[in-house]
Amino acid sequence: MSTQAANILIVDDELQNRKLLEALLHPEGYQTESAASGDEALAAVARHAPDLILLDVMMPGMDGYEVARQLKANPATATIPIIMVTAQIDRTARLAGLTAGAEEFLTKPVDRAELWLRVRNLLRLKAFSDFLAGHSWMLEQQVQARTADLQRFRSAMDATADAIMLVSRSTMRFVEVNATACTMFGYTREELMQLGPVQIGGTREQLEALYDAIIAGRGANTYSELTLKRKDGSELQVEVHRQAQHFNDDWIIVGVLRDITERKEVQQRLHHMAHYDALTGLPNRTLFYETLARTVAQAAQNAWQVGVLFIDLDYFKNVNDTLGHAAGDQLLGHVSTLLLECVRARDIVGRMGGDEFAVILIMQDGQQGAIHVANKIRDVLRTPIALEGHMVTITASIGITVYPDDADNPATLIKYADTAMYRAKQSGRDTYRFFTAQMNVEALARLDMEIALRQAVENEEFVLAYQPKVRLDTGRISGVEALLRWQRPGHGPVPPSEFIPVLEETGLIVRVGTWVIEAACRQIALWMRSTIGPVQVSVNVSGRQFVEGDLDADIIKALRDNDIAPDLLELELTESSLMTNTARTIATLQNLKELGIQISIDDFGTGYSSLAYLRRFPIDKLKIDIAFIREVTSNPDDAAIVLAIISMAHSLKLEVIAEGVETAAQLSFLRRHHCDQIQGYYFSRPLFPSDADTVLSDKKCLPASSSAAPVRRQTLLLVDDEASVIASLQRLLRPDGYNILAAQSAAEGFELLALHEVEVILCDQRMPTMNGTTFLDRVKDLYPNTLRIVLSGYTDLESIMEAINRGAIYRFYTKPWENLLLRDNIREAFRHYRLLHDLPLEAVNDDRKQGNVLHSCGS
Repeated sequence: MSTQAANILIVDDELQNRKLLEALLHPEGYQTESAASGDEALAAVARHAPDLILLDVMMPGMDGYEVARQLKANPATATIPIIMVTAQIDRTARLAGLTAGAEEFLTKPVDRAELWLRVRNLLRLKAFSDFLAGHSWMLEQQVQARTADLQRFRSAMDATADAIMLVSRSTMRFVEVNATACTMFGYTREELMQLGPVQIGGTREQLEALYDAIIAGRGANTYSELTLKRKDGSELQVEVHRQAQHFNDDWIIVGVLRDITERKEVQQRLHHMAHYDALTGLPNRTLFYETLARTVAQAAQNAWQVGVLFIDLDYFKNVNDTLGHAAGDQLLGHVSTLLLECVRARDIVGRMGGDEFAVILIMQDGQQGAIHVANKIRDVLRTPIALEGHMVTITASIGITVYPDDADNPATLIKYADTAMYRAKQSGRDTYRFFTAQMNVEALARLDMEIALRQAVENEEFVLAYQPKVRLDTGRISGVEALLRWQRPGHGPVPPSEFIPVLEETGLIVRVGTWVIEAACRQIALWMRSTIGPVQVSVNVSGRQFVEGDLDADIIKALRDNDIAPDLLELELTESSLMTNTARTIATLQNLKELGIQISIDDFGTGYSSLAYLRRFPIDKLKIDIAFIREVTSNPDDAAIVLAIISMAHSLKLEVIAEGVETAAQLSFLRRHHCDQIQGYYFSRPLFPSDADTVLSDKKCLPASSSAAPVRRQTLLLVDDEASVIASLQRLLRPDGYNILAAQSAAEGFELLALHEVEVILCDQRMPTMNGTTFLDRVKDLYPNTLRIVLSGYTDLESIMEAINRGAIYRFYTKPWENLLLRDNIREAFRHYRLLHDLPLEAVNDDRKQGNVLHSCGS
């Protein structure tokens, strides 16, 4: 402030004193204003604050001390310097003036030089004080502004969900952090400000190198994901964006941290869901492929062998269908646990979907290692498990491929293992198979057939052939079975055993089955309108038609469209198809039965063969499977099964049909044991419609069985592989009038036994293919009423005595025999037979004199 422009207030009750002071000050360029009392002085200051006050002490009313006290008490006027003018200059007066707030004193009469000096000095001091005050105010304003900025900065930092941490590069300490950072790491702000980034994660060397790199990049923003530590020691996953800022000769590293723990957990859950099976916790197909690819790559580098096992549970669908899907899921979880127990820690078990699992084996022992694991899996799976109150046993079919022997890429290895697994199923299940090149050829052929079958469905390439069924009591045709045939373009006829299973597996059987029903009903209608008349036609129905199709609607529509009676249509179902969705199957069959449709069980004896189920289903007939008919005349087990089925069916008032009858011996056996109907090549092969028309029109038939009791004849069967021996025995025994049958092998003997009622058998012991005691053992089971004699050319007493003890042999003789003795003993055997069966002892054959002899085809 310029002293020339200073304004001075003169306060004195004496006008003369005021004018004197004005006169002294004006030459120095000061501006003056006067006040005659304390009140006027206060009013003048209130109007315009002077730069300095000359204040008289002794004034009436308000003295100078009071004016000074009031001015100094007011912040707006407290800085105005005051010079008290008084005639009293003692110590008490000075102390009182200083106490009131005066800065200087002048003694009346006032000395001009002293006045100018004190006024100038005080004005200079005031000017400096004002400068300091102004500067202080400016600083205060700046501080307040910066404080406000800092507060706003902190508020903004604290408001964000991200942690913000400022690090000094020179000290490697935090210089600022926000509230989120404190919360995120579990520290107070004060605690964090005493720390640095090293305390929450990373080494000093690593961080310094990182910060220097950021600074060298001129503050470029960097991003990274880190795992840091909270105050309590727990780990925290964050993503960090860092940037460098230069400030006051230091670099500040600004770090913005976001907690990504939850995001990482979600990512991990999504990754787990994408790569692991939710039910079993095992790697799924995707992860299994990835793992196999890595394993194969490592194996290529280390010359390892890798085995891949493809595992499919046998009949798992039955568990789902009978016990429910919850039980099925429980079983899958149990199986996954068992599989993990069967392999080493470095091996991998995965679930490929459904009831399919796979295993990756690092093999050190070649194929033996894979065989060991496969057998171990089969063993543990056979242990029963309790499901829904039932003890369930499961088995598995396993296919095995080996890297690098079979393939060198994961997809092919798994495909080949799958192919081998299907071969294991075809081999009877509960076993394993290694992949072979031939399997691949067959798999490709099967795929080719599947494609061709789909085209066949679209192009209607299928036809029906009809095989007659014959009643054994009348010998007449009782109906025909419609059999599906396929003439594949460019290949010719395809055996049903090759293409029907593929239709089943692909589900095409549902569409084809619907077509078969319609075609069969159409043929029935054609015959009805011809001279042939009504013919009952049976059609085979797949279990999938009950589950996936609308069998009721298909049949009703075919009957209505062709205007035929329901009793002319018969359905043939296998036992296994009956067990598919049992409740629905029973309801469907009962509805069809009420319409008048006949129902028979095909291939009986090869499936469940349960009396309980037979009683539940509305069945009319049982068809004995060809597997039991093929050797029914020579295999006691097959014969026993056939007889049991016939007896059981008749007790349930069901008719019995034997399929696959190809010989007169089979026919004779079945007729003798009261089988109702037969079907097979012995009577007729399957016929296409034109040939079937001829057979039906000609009323082809078998000779009917005689109702009259046959004349009992003493029948003797000779069995010897040497024709000369048979001729000798015939010459010896012909005069006794026996009906002599001759066979040169066991097979011929079985056939003659089926065709004729034999009473006594004379059999050679030493024959090719089957010796005498073995032959007679079977005969004992098949025809227990016969008397069986062995004629042996060598001494084998032990085996013959064992046969006698088993009851297989009645007597034995050695070669060469004594004619008279042998004739007497044969005669005694017939006498013994008649005694055992209450037959007349005097009965004599009508042809005794001529000695009738019958031979089999090979004799």
